Amino acid sequence: MDKTPVFVLTGFLGAGKSTLLNRLLADPAFCDTAVIINEFGDVALDHDLVRVGKTQVARTTTGCLCCTIGSDIRSTLHELHVLAGAGEISFDRVIVETTGLADPAPLVNQLIPGGAPALGLSDHLVARNFELAGVVTLVDIVTGELSIENHFEAAKQIAFADRMVLTKADLARDPASIRDIENLRTRLAALNRAAPIDDAHHRGFELAALFQRRVYAPASLGDDVIGWLALEDAIRGDGGHPLNGTAGTSPFARHGGRIRTFAITRELPIARDALQKFLHLLSMSAGPRLLRVKGLVHDRDEPERPRVIHAVQHVVYPPAVLDDWPSADRRTRLVFITDGVDPEPVRQLFEAALEGKPIKAGRALRNLASAVADTFRSGTAQLARVLTN
Repeated sequence: MDKTPVFVLTGFLGAGKSTLLNRLLADPAFCDTAVIINEFGDVALDHDLVRVGKTQVARTTTGCLCCTIGSDIRSTLHELHVLAGAGEISFDRVIVETTGLADPAPLVNQLIPGGAPALGLSDHLVARNFELAGVVTLVDIVTGELSIENHFEAAKQIAFADRMVLTKADLARDPASIRDIENLRTRLAALNRAAPIDDAHHRGFELAALFQRRVYAPASLGDDVIGWLALEDAIRGDGGHPLNGTAGTSPFARHGGRIRTFAITRELPIARDALQKFLHLLSMSAGPRLLRVKGLVHDRDEPERPRVIHAVQHVVYPPAVLDDWPSADRRTRLVFITDGVDPEPVRQLFEAALEGKPIKAGRALRNLASAVADTFRSGTAQLARVLTN
């Protein structure tokens, strides 16, 4: 009980982690919470989308925690411990919001007793002062099934959870959609029989209960989890393994060579209709290859009220409007995570949509469609080679 509990909040791209975290931090009972926000890519954005109160602490990390070499989560916790010891901050719990592509195995391995060995005094201090108290995994009912089918990370996030939460169930308004939710529950139970499944929109849902101190026991989650943790030990022991993100490999090698992340920034305000046209054309062209788009937009009509943009695969959600800018940075910042989509045709389409040039937009769409088709053909050929070997 003397140790500070650490909770991992995970879930595939677009599952609603930041939204749920904002709801939690609005509760006065969670004012003494340190938040570690992990972002996938070089442009920091998520820290502006999580509204942290005056008595709360936010620490952001760049690059995917599960891909980078060393004990990054331990380093961040050690920094928090040093600041607390100096009286600069105070917190009762830590919540780590992972990137949507995070593999939970290396994070869990660094936080459980008997996991990754301590590499120095700072790691020993973390082990004595922090303990993993739970893994909360969010599952989007709209794209959850597709994410599980196409991305191994989504299945591992579910397997490592000791609590699961369905999100966006309020969008299910017809009998077919409700049946889909029940089918998804069955699928989740097959992947993880130990973790309770909550509905974030159910009347009796208690958000705070997800982040109450408890014992996180990987052994209770099944043989697959134990096997993945053992594999992490083996990977860590092999310093040259590409999953460790060693020099000369992609920083996202763990997630496959096709995963790309890039950003578009713009100083000048943007016309609302032009932005919506760009997002619509992009989602229609890239489809499931467009894993995630998120951003803050400097709107031409309401420059003092930024718009929050979210898109997941083929779904573009209505933008939310903030009352004011969360920081001094008022640029439009759009972050893209894709499966094999080249950044250049996306940037061309963005400029063409904003300039209102249909010929240029058509050329960009053709380039984008060609790139997506090449990715599909490459993936099909690779699968065929695997099946024939």
